[in-house]
Amino acid sequence: MKLAAIDIGSNAIRLQIVQVYDETELISFKSVEYLRFPLRLGRDVFNKGTITAPTAAKFSKLMQTFRLFIELYEVDGQFAVATSAMREAGNGRELRDAVLGTTGVNIQIISGDEEARILNKAIIPFLNEGPAVHVDVGGGSTEINIYDGAKVVAGKSFRIGSVRKLSTDERTHAFAEMTDWIKTHRRQMKGSAVGIGTGGNINRLFKLSNRTGKTSMSLVELRAIRAYVKTFTVKQRMSILKLNPDRADVIVPASEIYIRVLEAAGADTILVPRVGLKDGIVYELYERTSKRDIHELEYLSTF
Repeated sequence: MKLAAIDIGSNAIRLQIVQVYDETELISFKSVEYLRFPLRLGRDVFNKGTITAPTAAKFSKLMQTFRLFIELYEVDGQFAVATSAMREAGNGRELRDAVLGTTGVNIQIISGDEEARILNKAIIPFLNEGPAVHVDVGGGSTEINIYDGAKVVAGKSFRIGSVRKLSTDERTHAFAEMTDWIKTHRRQMKGSAVGIGTGGNINRLFKLSNRTGKTSMSLVELRAIRAYVKTFTVKQRMSILKLNPDRADVIVPASEIYIRVLEAAGADTILVPRVGLKDGIVYELYERTSKRDIHELEYLSTF
């Protein structure tokens, strides 16, 4: 069976098509196509409160393109979700309905809590015993899940992200709210916590750290790589560090969020499993299609 996941974020939009092998007791997921297009819906929405006509036109073309890929791969099931940008756009639902009419792609605009729940499906395989704090920094929001072993203790979405522009006072308040929330839940748990980071920015920071063959880095290393990236201008990050334009201008503010979360949780290490919402969407879709609970199965992910 082939499944397609569409993740409509604030900074980029992704399509992932996965082949599922579930003929035996061991289920395997293999990515056969992955596309990422840097359409920044959040730039319109967080500044103007709406998705402008030029951006909406480009978005519609992108959904038509994704639809063609889905047809060519003869996909058995698809699931498209949109997060904070379309959630907050004054014309988000209007655009969703228009896309459904022209392409047949049915976009579900999900809440921050629902986003965290779906993300959780991709994170559970990487959890061990003891406390863990998962942070996913998006363009318009940051989702945090706190775990005790494989059990979710608490989860919350915060309106702070790499694209959303906040005043100094708003940013200070957002960090204070996030820190207080994390510390409140951490006080109820024993043992040192490990951080788990997802999102394009932490993936890129990890790659820049040159930790070949590793899956985690220390908080000290994360601070160091952030300081290193910050010494370059945005143009230099593109030309010297080879960052995409839509990554170069947001990677530093995003890195601050990861660091603040680790500090609040008392975590000295962050695991970077290189999974994200698109992977959680695949698992969610598989559960709906097969009527099976992914976490009760033995499976391999090769996304």
